[in-house]
Amino acid sequence: MDVSVKKQVEAAHPKAAIVTTCILAALAGLMFGLDIGVISGAQQFIQKDFGATDSMIEWVVSVMTIGAAIGALAAGWTSAALGRKRSLLIGAVLFIGGSLFCAMAWNAESLIAARLVLGLAIGIATFTAPLYLAEVAPERIRGAMISTYQLMITIGILLAFLSDTAFSSTGNWRWMLGIIAVPGALFMVGLFFLPDSPRWLLLRGRREDAQIVLAKLRGDEQVVAKEIADIEDSLKTKQHGWSMFRENPNFRRSVGLGMLLQAMQQFTGMNVVMYYAPRIFQEMGYDTKAQMWFTAAVGLTNVLATLIAFALVDRLGRKPILYAGFTMMAVGLGVVGTMMGMGIHSHGEQIFTVGMLLFFIVGFAMSAGPLIWTLCSEVQPLKGRDFGIAASTCMNWATNFVVAVTFLSLLSGIGNAQTFWLYAVLNAVFIVLTAWLVPETKGVTLEQIERNLMSGKPLRKIGS
Repeated sequence: MDVSVKKQVEAAHPKAAIVTTCILAALAGLMFGLDIGVISGAQQFIQKDFGATDSMIEWVVSVMTIGAAIGALAAGWTSAALGRKRSLLIGAVLFIGGSLFCAMAWNAESLIAARLVLGLAIGIATFTAPLYLAEVAPERIRGAMISTYQLMITIGILLAFLSDTAFSSTGNWRWMLGIIAVPGALFMVGLFFLPDSPRWLLLRGRREDAQIVLAKLRGDEQVVAKEIADIEDSLKTKQHGWSMFRENPNFRRSVGLGMLLQAMQQFTGMNVVMYYAPRIFQEMGYDTKAQMWFTAAVGLTNVLATLIAFALVDRLGRKPILYAGFTMMAVGLGVVGTMMGMGIHSHGEQIFTVGMLLFFIVGFAMSAGPLIWTLCSEVQPLKGRDFGIAASTCMNWATNFVVAVTFLSLLSGIGNAQTFWLYAVLNAVFIVLTAWLVPETKGVTLEQIERNLMSGKPLRKIGS
């Protein structure tokens, strides 16, 4: 091993280095959560200030998902050509600029353009951050570090809801949207202290630089040497996703399953609540102050329930948790719709309806929220994994857009009770689809899943 690498090993504090590195990268998830959450509390004040229609507000909310889809596609190039670190820096700059642009918007159209810029930032960050985390975290804590990214999204949503609540007394939506530039700036500064991904450095032929980075992060010469050898070996497996998709029907099945899973996640209705929580509480009869505080309660419930998935996913398996989650979501939204259809007349009925909405949140956060992403990465064969995950991620953003751009129209078109019943029925359908198509992958190696898929086994049995 080179002298420079040995010096880095001797000076390394690997535990501190890896924790700091992964926390900084996971802060990309915080920005994602902030962007999701901040528009929820601000939209009623924006609508009043600009005299915007419900249709225009739907576009203000949903255009972010279009930008995110474009950003995620662009990040495939930026992360490969410029590196994971520089790709995250581009995302941070766009996030800061988009946030300030939102705060200075002079009409609904300019706000839509600003939200599109924010979407680009989020798309880049959501593609690059998990990739970076997977490449720098030691194998023994890789799952926990990537899960931290998902947790940071929920924390970002909660912080945005609390920020909106604090500003709601003045109705100053510009501060609501602009204040998130501050954590964006902190994230950008922190990125300058991140190392480049060792895998990307090896992809660019910079072997010594990769060794130095790993020496700082691992602090053990033998571990560094073995990991360098493993990365170089894995890089020999070239991605052939598009040609596999055209030629191999079994691969088309796994891509289709990934896309279906992401559509299922979005059509649970979770992002309806995330984007439009104050409007939902308004439909329950609450005033503005109560709407904002209950929206904050939604964010807190989302954070706490996400921890349930971390605790149970490798104990109980994927499918039992998905069954429980979809059942809870179907029941929760079904009851919310029924209460709205009957009319909410007393304070007790209001509290009960809020409780059932929070019951729905728990069902999502413990199941479809984190587990869909896990399954989408597990079912794709190695040579087509990049293509399969890209396809499912694009489906996530596309269906996210559909949900966001139709909710207010559904409320005014078919009514609030019928809208929630619609989502309740969809969750019931997802129980059937889980039983029919979704494999149980707990304790099964990715190699075994791939062998089962390529041998033609039914999708629900490829985890056997």
